This record gives sequence, structure tokens and C-alpha cells, in this order.
Amino acid sequence: MESSSTLVFSFASVAPYLLSLIALLVFLEQISYLKRKRLIPGPPFVFPFIGNAVSLIRNPTKFWDLQSSLARSSDLGISANYIVGKFIVFIRSTDLSHKIFANVRPDAFHLVGHPFGKKLFGEHNLIYTMGQQHKDIRRRIAPNFTPRALAAYTSLQQVIILKHLMAWEALASKASPTPISLRLLCREMNLDTSQTVFVGPYLSQEARERFNRDYNLFNVGLMKLPFDLPGFAFREARLAVDRLIKTLAGCTDESKATMEAGEEPRCLIDFWMQETLREIAAATDSGEPLPPHSGNAEIGGHLFDFLFAAQDASTSSLLWAVTLLDSHPEVLAKVREEVAGIWSPESDTLITAEQLREMKYTEAVAREVVRIRAPATMVPHIAGEDFQLTESYTIPKGTIVFPSVFESSFQGFPDPERFEPERFMEHRQEDRLYKKNFLAFGAGAHQCVGQRYAINHLVLFIAMFTSLVDFKRHRTDGCDDIAYVPTICPRDDCKVYLSRRCARYPSFP
Repeated sequence: MESSSTLVFSFASVAPYLLSLIALLVFLEQISYLKRKRLIPGPPFVFPFIGNAVSLIRNPTKFWDLQSSLARSSDLGISANYIVGKFIVFIRSTDLSHKIFANVRPDAFHLVGHPFGKKLFGEHNLIYTMGQQHKDIRRRIAPNFTPRALAAYTSLQQVIILKHLMAWEALASKASPTPISLRLLCREMNLDTSQTVFVGPYLSQEARERFNRDYNLFNVGLMKLPFDLPGFAFREARLAVDRLIKTLAGCTDESKATMEAGEEPRCLIDFWMQETLREIAAATDSGEPLPPHSGNAEIGGHLFDFLFAAQDASTSSLLWAVTLLDSHPEVLAKVREEVAGIWSPESDTLITAEQLREMKYTEAVAREVVRIRAPATMVPHIAGEDFQLTESYTIPKGTIVFPSVFESSFQGFPDPERFEPERFMEHRQEDRLYKKNFLAFGAGAHQCVGQRYAINHLVLFIAMFTSLVDFKRHRTDGCDDIAYVPTICPRDDCKVYLSRRCARYPSFP
């Protein structure tokens, strides 16, 4: 009893000091935030320690809309906030976004991809490299996206798209008259596509199922608070990434063995390893060290980068393509007319690379989808040093900077809110006239290396989806509002009614 009384007395005696210390820390945190913020728009007060992280997690759309609104109120086109101990700057201005992209170097900005990405992706991830190291890696990646390689991928893509469209139509028929949600179905199709195109025959069915579970854990963790502790989604996501990279490293090792045996490349990793083995052989013959970036684990990490970039961004674009085509029937009619003049499902033949290039209006639709609904709306960077962004504002070291490629898409272009694929046709050439505003694939040294693959995938999907099925959106109030998951998608997950349009589905060889 006496010891309990002593404990209560001891706590009571130190409580005022603890409260004073906490109050001091809160005060210093506010002073630090206001000092970094200076005169740029942003909340005048932030919650201690966590900042506005809760509002970001609860409603990211509202959070970023507010940052955009604040940036619009400033002549500089920027705004500020505070998240889990990190001061952030949101950039709406296209010119200032380009200034960030053009200064990715050790003494300026470091691309991070996610505010806490290094914990998730690892220090040696492709997006964190810069300078000569980054150039070397991109040079080794280049063989993956040659016309020959892309042509091989289109065949794989079409087989998988067809398989999933048939499954969707069967599901819709069974669910009728209830609409089906396409978001998770598109995500599953893209994961299937990515796995097949990137590592094809080297993933068994059992490995694919484990892969899918781990990728889902990773996806969930991206949208949670970054607490790297047991039981938290962020920790589960980080461990899942480790397992995913280990699986992809094993695929790399198997691909090397296949290419050493002289077989023809069947997927992306084969094209990559074919060239890598040539470099290894040349180095061995000349007695030089093995070429850098040729280890299985490192390549597995880069493959995960490709998968992450292709998976969620592509899912977003497919969903918005369906949404925008449904709300613009005149565009849909033009797409169907163009595709029907080039390819027929009844031909039982795959769309060739040449036919894909002939679908100029359909590609314009794909590019306009990406412009008006850029999948990854922002590209986070961290300031490695203080950086003078404008004459009146210097970004403090350690700041997380969010250049908004979404906002840039609505600057420069005439009538930017209007969905108008013709702007990307040869007679208008707005993709050239307003090139600086079309930042969906980034800019500078870290511009997306797989953008041609991404556009091909979107064009193939649009061509096949509009030719093989009839579809209609289940429209409700706000169904087309933007939701972050973590890329953007329609708020209702794109609910549709589907039925078969073609006389019969193609039978691909």
C-alpha cells in the first residue's frame, strides 16, 4: 500500500515537468513548421507529431484537393502541410514541377516514389539511383523495350486480356441484373499480364498465388500510416516486398539458365538476361570484373519496380478508359469503327504490331485518358539540401516535395477539362505543342522507361474491350469522382453491365 502511494506521489511530482516538456516540444514543432512554411499557403496550425496524416489517410482526395486549392491561391503555385514529422510542399505549377524533375541529384532532389518509400522498396531501388549509376541501369534495361520485344509482349497481352474479358462477361451474366465492379477484376488481369510478360514461364501457379497475396499486402500497406512495427499494415507490406523480390530473383536465375541454353526469349526477363549474359561473357573473356547490376537479387528488385509501375497505374487507366468511353458515345463509336477496319475477332488472329500502329485514333484516346486522369497524380521527391525554388522561397532540406503531374495536365492545353482525343491527332499535335504539360510519364532522367509498353497495353485493351463486349456504366451520384487506391480510380470502382458484342470470341493460336 505504501509503495503504491509512493508511486502515485512520484508521478504527481514529475507530471508537471512531463507536461511542460510535451508542451515545449509541441511549441517547437509548430515554430519549426511555420519557419519552413514562411508565407506560402498552408494550415496555420498542425496536430503535434502526426500533423495532418489522419486526414490524408481518411480522405486523400479531399486532402490533395485542398492542397491544390491552396496552391491556386498563391502566385507561386505551391502550398505546404505537415505529415508524421515531415514538412511537405505541394507543387501545382508546371514550370516548378519541371524544375524539380530537372534537379534530381545528391545535392538537390531525390526521387522517392512514396513519402516513406525507402523503407518499403529498399535503398538500392531503381528510383533512388541517380547520375551515372542510373544511366547504366537504364542502358541495361533498354533491350526490354525494343520493337522486337514489344511485339512479343503484345501477343502475350492479348491472350490474357481475352481470357479475362470472357470471364468478366460470364460473371456479369451470372450477376445480372446487378452490375459488376471492374476495379479488382482489372487489377487481377493486370497482375496476370505483368507476371506473364515480365517473368512468364518462371512463375508456377502456386508461386503466382503467393505472389498475388503478397502484392495485395503491399498495396494495402501503401495507404496506411508508416508504422514499421509488428501487427501494422506497413510492416506487413515491407516484408511482402522482401518476399516478392526474392521470388523475382529466382525467376532471374532461371531465365539466365534458359538463355544460356540458347533458347529464344519468351518474356521481358529473357530479353534482359540475353543481353546481360553477353556482357558477363565479354567481361569473363577479357578477365574483367562482372558487370554491375547483373546480380539476381538486384535485378529482382528492378523487376518489382516494373511490376509496381505497370500494375496499379495501368489498372487506373483501364478503369478511366471504360468510364470516359461510356460517357462519350461519339468517341466510342469512332474507336469501334477504326478497330473494325483493321482487325476482326472472327479472324482468330492476334493484333499485330503493324495493326496496332494503324490504330491512331484509338491511341489518341489512350493518351487522352492518361492526360485527363494521370494515374499516379504526384511524384514525391525529398530535398537533399536547401533548394531555392523561386526568388522568394527556398525549400528546406528534408522537405518532401509533391510535383503534381495531374495538375499540369490541366494547364496549357486548350479547354483542358474536355475529354477530346483529337488533340493527340497529327492535325492538332497538342502532344508536341504542350509537351511540357503532359507529365503523366514524368520528365527528365527518371522519365518512365516503359511508357510505350503502357500505351500499347491500354490501346490493346480498348480495342479488344470495345470490340468484344457491350458495356454500360451503372451511374450513381458521384460515381466518377476520384478515389485514391493508391492510384486514382472512379469512386464506385467502375460498376458496369457487360454482355457479349461479337458473334463469337476469337480463338487465338
